[in-house]
Amino acid sequence: MKKQQLLLIGGAILLFAILLYMGSTVAPKNPAAAAAADTHNSTDNQHIEFKDLLVKAKEKISHDQVLRLNMLENSVVRGDVKDQKIHVYHQLARFWSDSAKLFEPYAWYTGEAAKLENLEKSLTFAAQLYIDNLVTEGDPAMQHWLAEQAKDLLDKALVINPNNDSSKIGLGACYIFGNISNNPMEGILPIRNIVQKNPNNLYAQMILGLGGKKSGQLDKAIERFLLIVNKDPENLEAIFHLAECYEMHNDKPNAVKWYTLAGKKVKVPEAKEAIAKRIAELNK
Repeated sequence: MKKQQLLLIGGAILLFAILLYMGSTVAPKNPAAAAAADTHNSTDNQHIEFKDLLVKAKEKISHDQVLRLNMLENSVVRGDVKDQKIHVYHQLARFWSDSAKLFEPYAWYTGEAAKLENLEKSLTFAAQLYIDNLVTEGDPAMQHWLAEQAKDLLDKALVINPNNDSSKIGLGACYIFGNISNNPMEGILPIRNIVQKNPNNLYAQMILGLGGKKSGQLDKAIERFLLIVNKDPENLEAIFHLAECYEMHNDKPNAVKWYTLAGKKVKVPEAKEAIAKRIAELNK
C-alpha cells in the first residue's frame, strides 16, 4: 500500500477516534467544506472565500434554522456598536456549533468576535480552532484557508504578547501545514528554537512531529511522538500518530502495539470498534 494511502486511512481513524474521545460537537470535515472545495481544483493556487463556504453551509440546514440565522445576520447589519456586534457574532458561532454542527462558520464567527474584542485569550482560542483542523485537513485549498484565518488571529495576538511561545508555535503550524509560503522552514525554525530552549514544550514537539510525518521523515516524527508519550502517557493524539507512523513505516508489530494501547484508552464504543478493525487488517 502506498504511503499516501496509509496516511489517508490512518488519518481517518485518528480524526474519528479523537473527536469521539474528546466529545467534540462540531465535525471538522463537513459537507459545507467539501462542497466548497469541490468548486475548486485542489491545487495550491486555489482561493476559498468564506462567503462560498457560508452559501454551501446554508444549504445543509432546515427552513426554521434559516429563518433563525437570517434574524441573527440582520442583527449584525443593524448593529453599529462594537459590543453589540461581538454579542451577535458569538450568537452566530453558537448557532453553527450547537444547532447546525458545521465547523467553518462556527470558527469564522468566533474569530470575528475575537478580532473585535482584541484580547489575547480570545484571539488564540479562535486561532487554535483553525489549527486543530488544519493539521488533519487533506485538501490544499482548505489548508490554505484555515492557515490564513489562524495566521491573521495569531499575528494580532503576538502584537499583544510577543513572548507567547504557544502563539509562535501555532503560527509555525500555519506555515508547515497551510501552503501559505514556499518555504516551510519559516514555520519550522521558530518552533525548533522553542524546543531547544524547552524540550518539554509538548505542543512544539507535537507540531514538529506532525511536520515530520507530513514530509515523510517518519523516524524523526516517531522520536518526537515517543518523547510526548513518555512525558504524557495519556496523550491519545500522540499515541495514534505513533501507530500511524509505524504503519506507514511498514512496521506492523509496533503499529499494532500502539493501536492496541489507543483502543484501551478510548472510551467511545464506535472508536474502539474502528481501531479493532484496523488492528485486524494489520494482523492479516
